[in-house]
Amino acid sequence: MKQTHVHFFYHDLRTANSPSIVQIVDTPKNVHNGFGTTFMMDDPMTEGPELSSKAVGRAQGIFGMASVNELASFMLITFAFKEGDYAGSSLSMLGRNPIEEQNREMPIVGGTGVFRFATGYAIANTVDHLSTYDHYVVEYNITVRHH
Repeated sequence: MKQTHVHFFYHDLRTANSPSIVQIVDTPKNVHNGFGTTFMMDDPMTEGPELSSKAVGRAQGIFGMASVNELASFMLITFAFKEGDYAGSSLSMLGRNPIEEQNREMPIVGGTGVFRFATGYAIANTVDHLSTYDHYVVEYNITVRHH
């Protein structure tokens, strides 16, 4: 078994002309915290926190607001690597994301290519000084074991 650490940033873009995230299910009117709201994403992944830094892949998946009491989502995302050492490989993440916390830990449940049979964890942190409603930046540090 090998152990690999991967680091990147993804960018939720809600710009009108070229969004990378779209809402596909709206929140019922009598529900708090956006519970039930669901989004589809195809976010650019970059080496650095700026969108202009080197592209490494796409974060593609679906997530929904999963808590009636706090700001937390349930995420199913595949990190598809398009450049560098991991080009053509992917990692899949499935789990709860307490959005307002730092050092959010989520499970990596599989992978393809060089990451076949991957298991591990992802640590996510919002890059607060760069994030706005229209451009939300998240840093990922992922550690996996794989063949």
